[in-house]
Amino acid sequence: MRNAYHEQMAELNGILGHMSELAGVAMERATQALLQADLAVAESVISDHEQIVRLSAQAEEQAFALLALQAPVAGDLRAIVSGFQIVADVDRMGALALHVAKVARRRHPSKALPEEVNGYFAEMGRLAVQMALSAREVLNSQEPTDALRLQSDDDAMDDLHRHLFTVLMDRDWKHGVAAAVDVTLLGRYYERFADHAVLIGRRVVFQSTGKTPEQFVEAQPH
Repeated sequence: MRNAYHEQMAELNGILGHMSELAGVAMERATQALLQADLAVAESVISDHEQIVRLSAQAEEQAFALLALQAPVAGDLRAIVSGFQIVADVDRMGALALHVAKVARRRHPSKALPEEVNGYFAEMGRLAVQMALSAREVLNSQEPTDALRLQSDDDAMDDLHRHLFTVLMDRDWKHGVAAAVDVTLLGRYYERFADHAVLIGRRVVFQSTGKTPEQFVEAQPH
């Protein structure tokens, strides 16, 4: 019975890890579409999103099966409930990449971004992809220390997001309200993508240790 539970839990985390990887790929390509005004790439991100939707349904079915068939208690139940929460987080990451691609499509053949913010979004895209891949790794490894490292990448994302606003608020901004709205929304999409990756890390800490990240850090030898 215990072997069956562990096998099914590993399978669930494997599905979630694959979803996280796909969300990272989607954000990488959505960023490419955004920076290059590439309609074909934007369209492919939008059409490929269905794969994440299917995996999300599959992951939920797997989690429900664990609840129904394994009669989990205590730590097992904690891990399964966290699994449901992670499904929602990864699903949202995929949706945020989809939003970026849709902005690129809506503004085509023009570029959605003024030239002076391209560097910010290129780096935010790189960080988002890195965090999605890190989330995949910790879902597979269930290593709490690695899961906590997602927070440092999120700090870098937050710094970029703050600096982006200094550009928008500059009196020399000459691109109008529509471009400012696009930049504001897009920056928020990347920031939220990173936030969900951090939440996955926090949930993995709870899954694997039964402690919140703060409790886990406090319990470590100093």
